[in-house]
Amino acid sequence: MAEPPLRSPLGRALGLGSAKEGVEHWWRQRVTAIALVPLGLWFVAAVIGLAGADRIALVAWLHHPLPAVTFVLLLIATFWHAALGLQVVIEDYVHSEALKLGTIVVVRLLCFALAALGIFAVLELALGA
Repeated sequence: MAEPPLRSPLGRALGLGSAKEGVEHWWRQRVTAIALVPLGLWFVAAVIGLAGADRIALVAWLHHPLPAVTFVLLLIATFWHAALGLQVVIEDYVHSEALKLGTIVVVRLLCFALAALGIFAVLELALGA
């Protein structure tokens, strides 16, 4: 199907490329990177504030909703961003289609599992007795 002749170069550029997902992937990677800036700064400040604290102080801190939710958001953004970035690296440097697909699936599952484990740990500390 031919493109309409009246489309501007910008209109064609905003469309999806030959991969049919490149722009969306690129945006997701940028959004997660932007989200990681304040979340990362918050995490560094929290670690500095909790330096030298014992487990009881950490659990008491995580019992408050804001730190627990922010920590969960940090885990989600971190592992989502990692999965997106590693997918790009795999697509660029793995040339066998079967190996490429298999590696991307393994990386996605690993990122999902690590995020789930981290979220479970935070929730257990925040909600546990």
